[in-house]
Amino acid sequence: MFKEKQRILILGPHTDDGELGCGASIAKFCDEGHEVFYAVFSTCRESLPKHLAPDALEKEVRKATKILGVPEENLLLYDFDVRHFKGTRQDILEELVVLRNNLNPTLVFLPSPTDIHQDHQVISEEGIRAFKHVSILGYEMPWNNLSFNTRSFIRLEDKYLEKKVEALKEYNSQAHRTYLNENFIKSLATTRGVQIGVQYAEAFEVIRWIL
Repeated sequence: MFKEKQRILILGPHTDDGELGCGASIAKFCDEGHEVFYAVFSTCRESLPKHLAPDALEKEVRKATKILGVPEENLLLYDFDVRHFKGTRQDILEELVVLRNNLNPTLVFLPSPTDIHQDHQVISEEGIRAFKHVSILGYEMPWNNLSFNTRSFIRLEDKYLEKKVEALKEYNSQAHRTYLNENFIKSLATTRGVQIGVQYAEAFEVIRWIL
């Protein structure tokens, strides 16, 4: 897809967001030998059911990203309080600036600017601010998007979509979420594929593209 190897950074407000938004693309990037980093800003300890261990989602995201091919050392976990990112916006921005300076990515994926989840909004807005000299694509989460401009697509082979499905199955603590349904995940990839005349694809908003 790219002529040169890329350094790609995925920003996930919470565990599973990056996998949901661009999990198959992550698998493709890793398979093609690009350097992929995944930063997750909350492991959502406060939102877990009482019967689950506080680190349940941390364990799940480690298993999920391993399936996608992300090196363990490239998974970067933070512990901001879920649903309270707006109160720590400046701290999050400062962490994003550190990521920018340390990693110097060539491409960043983050939630769409139209995402209505309060934490997703912060990562989108501060991510765009921190990486203002970098190409940025916004990933979709249809249950949160008021609108979504499908202006960029990544073609996917079946094996990459299967890895996305397999990775998301590691989130046993979130199995009740309707958007983790395998049929939904494959149907969305099929829909995006139909838009560009292929079997499967993931779609993105072009926030900034630097050539």
